[in-house]
Amino acid sequence: MKFGEIRSIAHNIADSFASGIGLLIGVYEIHIFDEARRTPEGFIEVDFLNGVATAGKASPSLQRAISLYAQALPALCRKHGCTARAFQSLKARFWCDPLGPRFEVSIEDHRGRCGTDQYVGLPGKYIRTLDAEGRVRRKRARASRVSLK
Repeated sequence: MKFGEIRSIAHNIADSFASGIGLLIGVYEIHIFDEARRTPEGFIEVDFLNGVATAGKASPSLQRAISLYAQALPALCRKHGCTARAFQSLKARFWCDPLGPRFEVSIEDHRGRCGTDQYVGLPGKYIRTLDAEGRVRRKRARASRVSLK
């Protein structure tokens, strides 16, 4: 499967989670950005493969939603024509700042290719910046390989 397609699946699951509605797991109310604001770190990081919050304190309700999303990932992958084994890692960090709700999705595929993308707003859209010639461009990180040391 192409890395861009895996990246799209990762965005879909994180964006669904950020929406607060949780349609992917049945209607389930999620308040990720409110909870992220209340953490000492100011963010919550979610590991969608293992179904846990890896940074920031998640309430029992939020932890339950994270677990349900991890269980729903294989079905979402099947809809896109792949398996969840295409991911070596799938994490998202959620926080708020003056731009509003934001999230960053970091993935690694089974071949060791990595990528991290930031989104702002709901639904999550790429951050737009001006290039050297004054054109509006999406701010998107390039995919890279993990060094095999």
